[in-house]
Amino acid sequence: QVQLIESGGGLAQIGDSLRLSCAASGGTAGTRAMAWFRQAPGKEREFVAAYRWDGGYTYYSSTVKGRFSISGDKSKSTIYLQMNGLNADDTAVYYCAAGRPIVASITTIGGYGYWGQGTQVTVSS
Repeated sequence: QVQLIESGGGLAQIGDSLRLSCAASGGTAGTRAMAWFRQAPGKEREFVAAYRWDGGYTYYSSTVKGRFSISGDKSKSTIYLQMNGLNADDTAVYYCAAGRPIVASITTIGGYGYWGQGTQVTVSS
């Protein structure tokens, strides 16, 4: 059983940077990829970024590409999301996910079977 523990959320101002971390207790042996999704108030949960353990391939949504960077440390069973150039639209609860998605489903909620509790990111002016 994989448990995901997120950290690093908080309050930021427009243009600031934050780094989120997600540690997988129980290791990553049963997973192929880990990812970040986010859900803003009144909106559906949406894909942000994903990291594949095999080869370190990364995937980004078009709204964060170029501003956010995802990375992983297999020795720590942890992924990170470096968020730069934050804007108000980045305000959301950020969820870490882990699973064995095929490439075609790596950006979808259904591709992941394990989810963290979420960490709030609030960007204000």
